[in-house]
Amino acid sequence: MELPQFEEYEPGACGCAGCAERRRSAARPLRAGGARRAIVLATAAGVVLSGTAAAADGGGRDVGVGHGPAAGHPTPHDRALDGDGATGADDEPVTAQGVTSALHGSPAGVGGLTPPRRLQPMTRADIVNRAKKWVSAQVPYSMDEYWSDGYRQDCSGFVSMAWNLGTNEWTGSLATFAVRITKDELQPGDMLLFHNPDNPTRGSHVVIFGGWTDYTHTYYVAYEQTPPNARKQSTPYAYWSNSTRYLPYRYKGLSNGTSGTLPATATDSAPDKSAPDKPSTAFPGAASFGPGANNANVTRLGQMLVARGGKRFYTEGPGPRWGDADRRATEAFQRAQGWTGTEADGLPGPDTWSLLVKGTGRDIPAARTPAVTATPASFVTAPAYPGAGYFRPGQSSTYVTDLGRRLVLKGFGRYYTSGPGPDWEEADRRNVEAFQRAQGWRGAEADGYPGPETWRRLFA
Repeated sequence: MELPQFEEYEPGACGCAGCAERRRSAARPLRAGGARRAIVLATAAGVVLSGTAAAADGGGRDVGVGHGPAAGHPTPHDRALDGDGATGADDEPVTAQGVTSALHGSPAGVGGLTPPRRLQPMTRADIVNRAKKWVSAQVPYSMDEYWSDGYRQDCSGFVSMAWNLGTNEWTGSLATFAVRITKDELQPGDMLLFHNPDNPTRGSHVVIFGGWTDYTHTYYVAYEQTPPNARKQSTPYAYWSNSTRYLPYRYKGLSNGTSGTLPATATDSAPDKSAPDKPSTAFPGAASFGPGANNANVTRLGQMLVARGGKRFYTEGPGPRWGDADRRATEAFQRAQGWTGTEADGLPGPDTWSLLVKGTGRDIPAARTPAVTATPASFVTAPAYPGAGYFRPGQSSTYVTDLGRRLVLKGFGRYYTSGPGPDWEEADRRNVEAFQRAQGWRGAEADGYPGPETWRRLFA
């Protein structure tokens, strides 16, 4: 995957494309080494001042330490710099970073300074829904253009919009609207920020955190403004590049829970160090679960089931997409409570959810090791292949049991959590697939459904 390239906005008297070009043209005579270095020094000084509040908030967590130049894919303004930030060829311009600007079309005027205002109370859903609007509209990336809502169409303008700040901020100022948190505290609506104080035009980027994709917390959903347009994408933590330099923050104006209180302004209140939001115990509804479901409630269900002894059902995940592992783990938890029939159908209801959320009820018992018996005498000579129709979802026969026993004897039973048994299940298919791949087969020859040659080799 080609990594995105980022350029921060160059604030000034006007944000339109024409004025931005005139500013760049006016800057060209300053390309000589001494004048150029003066611009870089002035930029760095401004960054140090703007980053004071964020550094003070770090509480010993080194807010500004470790930032450095981005790797891999330089922006046009990056190409004058080598890997350690040293100045390279003098024919590339230096883009200075500037101050906060008003929304495009606001009474203060484009590029005009506005006094700090009260932060708007925002729920997590508000933030994510605002981010989704730009993703749905496929808002194109631009440092010079403004969308119809007045926000600049770059990464920091995107977060300014999602947090409803009422101004177009930049990566050097967004932290003043937030409090530092840890990775474990991240929840939808928070941001991950990389601001490079050594050279803000190189690598600086920010995204809205949309939630973890699975219980390992190695990937998350990122909402971001990036070339060519706003997107929602599963992203490795903390980001594709400069991963260790992204810092998690929470909006100070968060109106639900206790993790963010509403200060008088973005800059005149002390950081809020209170605990992160506590998850709700309310059952999200039956529609959140079952075939076709794809949402954060499925991920949370899986995480709770893993914590209660259901880890063996998941070969990967849990994740937001409902799968057979979720159904089987839920059923195992329900049966552990002594429930049967429709009360143990593998679909969580209010009672199942309440027990999981509160940590009450019985845990899922450990799996019993399947008994592996000696090869039956009838298998001394391989039985005739019964036909593909016996090995499909919904089929049940002794052939499936015989197949499973042979897979276990051959060392390909890792996906069985119980059995083997007569009902064809996903575990049977995956074990057959593993056996087929061990034969060196690929593609349609290793689809997990036994054919005559798979059968012959299993019973040989």
